[in-house]
Amino acid sequence: MTDRFVHEHGASRVVFGVGALDRAGDEVARLGARRVLLIADRHSAAYADTLAGLLGDRVRGRIRETATHVPGALADAAAEKAAAHDADLLLCVGGGSATGLAKAVALRTRLPIVAVPTTYAGSEMTPIWGSTRDGRKETGRDPAVRPVTVIYDPALTTALPATLSAASGMNALAHLVEAAYAPRLSPLTAAVADQGIRILAEALPRVVTDPEDMAARSGALQGAWLAGWVLGTTTMGLHHKLCHVLGGFFGLPHAATHSALLPYVTAFNRGAPRLGRVARALGATDAATGLWDLRATIGAPAGLAELGFGAAEIDKVAGLVAAEPPAGPRPVEPAGVRAILRAALDGARPATAEDTP
Repeated sequence: MTDRFVHEHGASRVVFGVGALDRAGDEVARLGARRVLLIADRHSAAYADTLAGLLGDRVRGRIRETATHVPGALADAAAEKAAAHDADLLLCVGGGSATGLAKAVALRTRLPIVAVPTTYAGSEMTPIWGSTRDGRKETGRDPAVRPVTVIYDPALTTALPATLSAASGMNALAHLVEAAYAPRLSPLTAAVADQGIRILAEALPRVVTDPEDMAARSGALQGAWLAGWVLGTTTMGLHHKLCHVLGGFFGLPHAATHSALLPYVTAFNRGAPRLGRVARALGATDAATGLWDLRATIGAPAGLAELGFGAAEIDKVAGLVAAEPPAGPRPVEPAGVRAILRAALDGARPATAEDTP
């Protein structure tokens, strides 16, 4: 049977390299922006100060408060501030919460975004937005929220502690791995996903061993760039659905939840033919155990229980996920979701392929 696929490729300008932050002023000028709203998370305040110095009076307002999963009220207030300053550009610096807030404002205002990521979240490369109200996380796709320019400066990631680097790296890997069983995956996206996995599997152990290793930081950030690009060209599946439910309803930290779940959702989908490519890219014989081994090597979060999720909530999550099941290689039913969550509670190594019925 011949392949059938859909490939949608949105364009972002990427400026990559150590010291790329210094080019932010040129990039803003290239876009003709004169009234910039600067958004930064608290961990990136120093980088935001640098950007404010580079841009001078072109920065008309600053937002210093962000939150994971983008609370709707926070997004509404940020959009009102953009309107009050008559902003013509959003400039965000930080992790996924800063990028997510900028996207929420762009969704409401249609303003362009220039993103300066400081983690490996990858959301800066996608048209995917997310927001949380009343404990429920809603996501969608809109080309208007994809940043028009992304400035990747590996030097900005050296401030990430090893544990956060590890969790963020597993988050990026989740985008690449889930592409392996996305419906109608294109050959280009599959090749990029393989390369991203290889880069991250090689770079992340070096990043956590020596956080100042700039070559490793550069590799990890390139892997994150590819992960975001892949996520933006494919559909999300069971893994991301679970993460959104756990984040929206229980407030679990985003990257750590990705890390805790990824080996077990991969084991659940073990029959997907393209997961063999994932295993080879990891240098492993099995994708699920290969991901678990990498996670253990880099010390990334390994169990949902340590994140505050309890066994008593498993049935609720299973019902929510199975009520609106995502596409995937296996039917998503409550029993299967419960099995994933039980396995992910303590983070034990998944059964090998030979042990799986």
